[in-house]
Amino acid sequence: MKKYISSLFASLFLLSSLHAAQEQTLAIIKPDAVAADHIGQIIARLEKNGLHVIALKMAHITKPQAEEFYAIHKERPFYKDLVTFMSSAPVVLIALEGENSVAKNREVIGATNPKEAAQGTIRADFARSLSENAIHGSDSVDNAKNEVAFFFSANELFPKK
Repeated sequence: MKKYISSLFASLFLLSSLHAAQEQTLAIIKPDAVAADHIGQIIARLEKNGLHVIALKMAHITKPQAEEFYAIHKERPFYKDLVTFMSSAPVVLIALEGENSVAKNREVIGATNPKEAAQGTIRADFARSLSENAIHGSDSVDNAKNEVAFFFSANELFPKK
């Protein structure tokens, strides 16, 4: 009986661990990549790597939205240019879901500086420069939750069942 109970608890723990690994994250295809018609290729790359699109919309982020979204960078020297760039033209907002999706998304995206991005990553293939680097990706699970909620209401998300 003890062995059965131990096995049951181990199974429940494993199932809860697997379920906990399912995360949501945000990707934003930036104005440079939208203008260059890379939307489909970027989404295909995300999906090919096990990330599931659960919400998607094209939008023109306003300057106040960009200021609020990137407020964490307010004291950084690039903040004003980032806000101006992100509010300059349409972007594609994507809520993604998958196992360890935050880390997976960052891996597929590549290093912030495209010159340092690994071959085959989105930034290595589609970024123009450090400031026009094709895509934004949430950098932590906590930030991902906030970022997804910033752009999508709960009724706009369609998680995998």
